[in-house]
Amino acid sequence: MRRTTFSSLTVAMSLAAALSAAAPASAGTTATGRTDWVPAPTPPFDYPAGARCDFPIHSEPVVDEVVQKVLATHADGTTKEVAFKGDLVVRVTNTDTGAFYDVDAGGSALVEISTDGSQLWHVIGPVLAGVGEHNGSLARGEYRIDGVYSLAISRTGYKTLRMVHGSTDDICRRIG
Repeated sequence: MRRTTFSSLTVAMSLAAALSAAAPASAGTTATGRTDWVPAPTPPFDYPAGARCDFPIHSEPVVDEVVQKVLATHADGTTKEVAFKGDLVVRVTNTDTGAFYDVDAGGSALVEISTDGSQLWHVIGPVLAGVGEHNGSLARGEYRIDGVYSLAISRTGYKTLRMVHGSTDDICRRIG
C-alpha cells in the first residue's frame, strides 16, 4: 500500500486558513459539478531565532506533489472541509550553520475549518508542525509528528495535539 502525504503542517495550516477565507466552492469543480483534486503547493518559509528554534530556520519543499480536495463548504461558500494528500519532503535548514534535515512530511489529513477560523486536523502519518513559545501543547519547536492523531488549532493559533498513537521528533535538535 502506498502512503499518501500532505504538506508541512505549518504551511498547510496557513493554506487551510487562506482556503477558508478565499477558496470558493467552485475551485477545482468540473463541468459536471464534481470537485477534483487540485495542486496545493507548499511555499518556503523562514523563522527568526527564537520563533521555533534557538536559531533561525528556513524550510522549503524538495519534493512537493501535494493536492487538496474541498469536500464541503459553509453557506457563504468558504471551505468547511478539505482533504490533503501527496508526496512531500521538506528541507529544514539552520541558516546560521547550514545544517539541514530533510523531513518526510508523509501523511494525509482531513481538515475541518470553522467559521471563526479555528481548525481541526485529523491526521495519519508524519507531518511537519511548528509551535511558537507558549502557543501549543508541545514546547516551542519545529516537529515531525508521526502516527494517528488530531491537531486542534484555535482561532488565535494555539495548537493542541491529541496523539492516538505515534511520536514527535524535534527537528531543532537535529539541526542545532
